[in-house]
Amino acid sequence: MQSKTLSKQTLLLVVVLSGLTLFIALLLYFIPKNSVQSSSAMLFENVVALPKQEQASVKLPVRLKIPSINVDAPVEYVGLTSDGAMDVPKGPVNVAWFNLGPRPGETGSSVIAGHYGWKNNIPAVFDNLHKIRKGDKIYIENGKGAIITFVVREIRTYSKDEAAPDVFGSSDGKAHLNLITCTGVWNKAEKTRSERLIVFTDKE
Repeated sequence: MQSKTLSKQTLLLVVVLSGLTLFIALLLYFIPKNSVQSSSAMLFENVVALPKQEQASVKLPVRLKIPSINVDAPVEYVGLTSDGAMDVPKGPVNVAWFNLGPRPGETGSSVIAGHYGWKNNIPAVFDNLHKIRKGDKIYIENGKGAIITFVVREIRTYSKDEAAPDVFGSSDGKAHLNLITCTGVWNKAEKTRSERLIVFTDKE
């Protein structure tokens, strides 16, 4: 009696599964292929992948070299801090490239920051940035081993709260690299210095 019941249940299960398989097959047969393709396109319409040749040409900075002041520093990549300011390198010997802007050598103003006056008199990468002069050359080495040369055009000092939009922006259609560091008097309460030294350069 039990085996007959199991057989009926098994038979019922086979019928249901067969019917479901037939339904799916018919559904797939009658759905236009174009609508499936359209649905897939909608899912990925906002995903943009670079062609392989463009991926291979992506060049990020790895070293900054300024022979006139004996700088040869590895490059970190930074974005914005929680209060909306450009972040800085973690330690005294590296520099930091602002990776939300153009890469060095691309059209626009690429920006690199470095420390000055590290604690306990430990040497910092931009301790001598104030000694740089107009016409000095600055070199960026990228991940492909290529060297990009920039020439110092201008050196300016800003107060720490002064707006300096020209540091991050450029509208002349050329490639620039701007270097930033702190200078001036140390404010112990705010843990920062009173001024910012900016070196403006143009791609050679």
